[in-house]
Amino acid sequence: MASFAKIGLNNKVIEVLSVNNEVLKDTNGVEQEVIGIDFLTKLTGYPVWKQTSYNTIGGVHSNGGTPFRKNHAGIGFIYDEDRDAFIPKKPYNSWVLNEDTCLWEAPVAYPTDGQLYTWNETNQTWDIVNK
Repeated sequence: MASFAKIGLNNKVIEVLSVNNEVLKDTNGVEQEVIGIDFLTKLTGYPVWKQTSYNTIGGVHSNGGTPFRKNHAGIGFIYDEDRDAFIPKKPYNSWVLNEDTCLWEAPVAYPTDGQLYTWNETNQTWDIVNK
């Protein structure tokens, strides 16, 4: 299945739909994004769609394939035309966008000691989660 993000005002993703891959194939059997967009436009009456890959996160394809638009789109993500990427909502004011992954990163690296942590925006620290 191919996924398509419905793009609303300010390039915000407002819906994500799946389309059977067979629908996307041209007369030579090659999948084409524009065919999927045309299909969804006729089906829904809404014209602005961008294909997204369920297998792409942080610019890496989980199955070793070619990454597509940096991240799989989700409702509330922004489609950045200049980067041709889907960017999730910024979780905290202090976090910075990683230009390579198009994911937000804390100003302090997540601890690697195997414990669970949550971000404390006030103190700009990772606080351990009590089990």
